[in-house]
Amino acid sequence: MLSQGPTRSARTTRRGLRLAGAVLTAFAVALTASGCGGDSTPSPGGKGGSGTAATDRVEPLTTKPTPELPVTVPSADGRKVTVTSTERIVPLTGSLSEIVFTLGLGDRVVARDVTATFEQAEKLPVVTRGHDVSAESVLSLRPTLVLAETVSGPGESIQQIRDAGIPLIVVKTAKGLSDVGPRIDTVARALGVPASGKELKQRTQERIAAVQKDIPEPAEGKRPRVAFLYLRGTASVYLLGGADSGAASLLEAAGAADAGKESGLTKDFTAITSEALAKAAPDAILVMSKGLDSVGGVDGLVKIPGVAQTPAGMDRRVVSIPDGVLLNYGPRTDEVLKSLVDQLYADGR
Repeated sequence: MLSQGPTRSARTTRRGLRLAGAVLTAFAVALTASGCGGDSTPSPGGKGGSGTAATDRVEPLTTKPTPELPVTVPSADGRKVTVTSTERIVPLTGSLSEIVFTLGLGDRVVARDVTATFEQAEKLPVVTRGHDVSAESVLSLRPTLVLAETVSGPGESIQQIRDAGIPLIVVKTAKGLSDVGPRIDTVARALGVPASGKELKQRTQERIAAVQKDIPEPAEGKRPRVAFLYLRGTASVYLLGGADSGAASLLEAAGAADAGKESGLTKDFTAITSEALAKAAPDAILVMSKGLDSVGGVDGLVKIPGVAQTPAGMDRRVVSIPDGVLLNYGPRTDEVLKSLVDQLYADGR
């Protein structure tokens, strides 16, 4: 049964904020601790189509690298970690898995996070769910290197892996396009393949730039205002993204304005209210595909209080991108950006 609006109790609000934090995990942003993956059939369309970035695969570099080890690299938690083997790699987020596979070392990955839904990784055993790392499951696979993010946890599990003597490197969680290159560099150095990291970074930057060349000029100089909504209808969680949601950089790269940020929301997420949506006044709404499904599609989305009264709601102008890639900010960001651009400007606006 479709919920007609967000639950207003303090308990639901707290639960919503916890889930919002999950959005910022790799997927990220984002988003991903719920275990929602992406669809595999592209379907762009600015009128509420269930668009996707592309077939759910990563594209490895054509030259397979040979790691040069040992290497000692800085970890985002202030430690220095020495890596002596990359024979058995466990990335703790889908975003990190994506980078490892794209660098050409996917055959060394022995486990995955539930958000690593792309084809090459989907048959690997799941040992972690974003913020719920199972140290026992990780250690049972005898990893020689574990890659985590600053949001990975709980802390006890991370420490348990370290106490077992496994090199564990923490990578700073991405919040925008400017993080794409540094994340690729960090992972490549940890794997002992810095030259491949440089190649992948250049390829990714060139592809993002190519997408941006085709973005239409804003009509009358006015950028479309897009609100990023995080939806989990089954849990009555309805959140509006602000400046720190992770979506602003992507929207701005697409020639749009983040409506939540522009309306003065400085934090990551706030509960959706009619007042907040009226102030944001989005021309379009950006959602994760599974989140849109959870509220019953566009028909259900416009029943959330305040949505139907926005320009986006009145036009049913919804951009949908798979959960597993939307806020990853990695080697497939150009595909995400292209899907966003194709859907946002599908009607020529």
